[in-house]
Amino acid sequence: MYFNRKAYNELLTWKEKYADRYAMLLEGARRVGKSTIAKNFAENEYRSYIFIDFAVASKEIMDCFEYISELNTFFLRLQTITGIKLYEHESLIVFDEIQLFPKARQAIKYLVADGRYHYIETGSLISIRANVKDILIPSEEMKLQVHPMDYEEFLAALGKDTTYEFINELTPIGKPMGQGVHRMYMREFRTYMAVGGMPQAVEEYLKSNNFQDVDLVKREIINLYEEDFRKIDKSGKTAALYHAVPAQLAKGLKRFSLTGAIGGKKSTGKNTERLFNILDSKTVVAAYNTTSPDVSLAQTKDLDLYKLYLADTGLFVTLMFIDRPVAENTIYKQLLSDKLPANLGYLFENAVAQILTASGRELYFHTWDKEGSTHKYEVDFLVARKKKIIPMEVKSSGLGAHESIDEFSKKYSKHTAQPVLISQKDFAKIGPLDNIPVYALPAYLSQL
Repeated sequence: MYFNRKAYNELLTWKEKYADRYAMLLEGARRVGKSTIAKNFAENEYRSYIFIDFAVASKEIMDCFEYISELNTFFLRLQTITGIKLYEHESLIVFDEIQLFPKARQAIKYLVADGRYHYIETGSLISIRANVKDILIPSEEMKLQVHPMDYEEFLAALGKDTTYEFINELTPIGKPMGQGVHRMYMREFRTYMAVGGMPQAVEEYLKSNNFQDVDLVKREIINLYEEDFRKIDKSGKTAALYHAVPAQLAKGLKRFSLTGAIGGKKSTGKNTERLFNILDSKTVVAAYNTTSPDVSLAQTKDLDLYKLYLADTGLFVTLMFIDRPVAENTIYKQLLSDKLPANLGYLFENAVAQILTASGRELYFHTWDKEGSTHKYEVDFLVARKKKIIPMEVKSSGLGAHESIDEFSKKYSKHTAQPVLISQKDFAKIGPLDNIPVYALPAYLSQL
């Protein structure tokens, strides 16, 4: 089953403007759909293509790269082995899982310079970086980050394109949707949170409409990730970092604790390496504290004060209940009806982090001392808009108190654009704040 993905449109732009000078490297976590996107693009946009999956490529295919200095021989052997004819300026060669054969990535420099064909590579960044020690990284390479399916892609997969179109049109107006429509939209968004954006999970949901079956698919993906982490860290501590993300968010910690996740008395260089590896895997995303948001978000990023979120909220839901053999359908039903007993603020916070990441934004938050108290103020997310900053606070249930975002708006009034609450409530004006229902956040960000 193939789903329409936004990365496809990015590839169309690449083909039109850049493909004669650059190969395209599709990066992203395992199972986000990189290979499927590349293959579908090759089938639709080229007269012919050769797809080489280095996870299963034959020795004959591998041996072709011994002739990379003799490109006529290289292309002839490749066509002979695959039985596929290449046409100059009309054919594409896809190197899938290129991290498994670094020699092919090094060859990109010469293949692109030759100019006869176009090239797409796919790979997991953590594995790519682990396998480039002895090769020359090609400068003739563009990179495209492929994320899990975002909310718009998810709705399109469900045949509900018009839902997003309506949300997109109504978001700038900011008027309430009305109780009936709002409830329907919130249920659809909770469905997205429950299923997530991993294409295999979405496909299973469409086929079975059974959350227990969907949960099994997501568990298989989580197991795959943890196996990958154990390949680079046999101690299991990198896998433990991944496992600890929901638990640490649930505790409401102000920062992610490496030692809390994997033990030990202090953070070590090895633990820092594990953190960078898990970030490179793109299975998690980091939000960093910015020490002076009135100066710059990026330039005042505090690398020692950060939170981690899972790149896919559907996997987050499964990891929340990973202690059970299979998450029962009743759990998902409770989630969809907003009746789970646990405080789900951290779950919605993860969903917002995923939305912001899919929109191409880095994640920042801001925390500072509360005068006369041992407590701190904290604004969940900060989004730059031209020369202003939009502070965002996530509310999972009621709109309640919002002292931190109020104080932020006062403290940085010259630099603050319209502050925003993101919640399960309909559009509303809460004093000086705009309340935006979480399902409208993607549309809101696209219109900034």
